[in-house]
Amino acid sequence: MDRASVFNQYLRTKGLKNTRQRMIILETFLASASHYSTEELYQVLRTDHPRIGYATVHRTLKLFAECGIATELNFGDGQARFEPLYTDHHHDHLVCTRCGKIIEFIEPRIEQLQREVAQRYDFTVDSHRHELYGRCINCSQ
Repeated sequence: MDRASVFNQYLRTKGLKNTRQRMIILETFLASASHYSTEELYQVLRTDHPRIGYATVHRTLKLFAECGIATELNFGDGQARFEPLYTDHHHDHLVCTRCGKIIEFIEPRIEQLQREVAQRYDFTVDSHRHELYGRCINCSQ
């Protein structure tokens, strides 16, 4: 089932209406590779859709996370950020502590090592987050 259908079904189960504004927010959110905060997504939307309010963007992002089509992340800067949840792959993050740039990466050796550690301790991993904090190339110079 596609993410729009998952979202629509979730709204119905909660007794909420699916509005045109929510669908615009969903389309914009899914079309980007960014890790949006509410403020960042609001700024992107307000250019073409000035009638969509900040509170609507915030509540809609929370709904995305609740229904499982997005993940809410906190990279230690005091802002919740959201990214689309991908069921077909897992990735980790490099976070620049100076400019806030977020780089996604996939490293099979890390994933394998995590499986080995879990197996060694008879532990079942349901999920994990791997974030590395430092400075990007631009901020290092």
